Amino acid sequence: MNFITPINTDLLLEEAEKEALYLKLIEQINKDFNLANEGIDFPMSISPNELKIQLHEKIYRLIQYKFAEYLNLLYIIDVSEDQIKKLDGSDLVVLSENVAFLILKREWQKVWFRNKY
Repeated sequence: MNFITPINTDLLLEEAEKEALYLKLIEQINKDFNLANEGIDFPMSISPNELKIQLHEKIYRLIQYKFAEYLNLLYIIDVSEDQIKKLDGSDLVVLSENVAFLILKREWQKVWFRNKY
């Protein structure tokens, strides 16, 4: 079975739930944010929609107020710099939404591979 990159946040979270890896995804996100000293503590009970909203808000605030920490976070999570450079930065709300999706995608990849191999 090959890893298929989800095309949007909702499908990614749906997939994680289907594969019963949603909780592992939350754990991974919490772990990486804490490694970056950006403590975020999503409860295991958080709904996919709430996760999506809160992650988006967190990224928005980082880009706006703590840019160095934001870059450090991307580095720790290992989000591709090329993918980030391709994003349109003119609208901060849209940008942070897209970055949140890239973060989720990368975290999902890690969880998925760890589970399969």
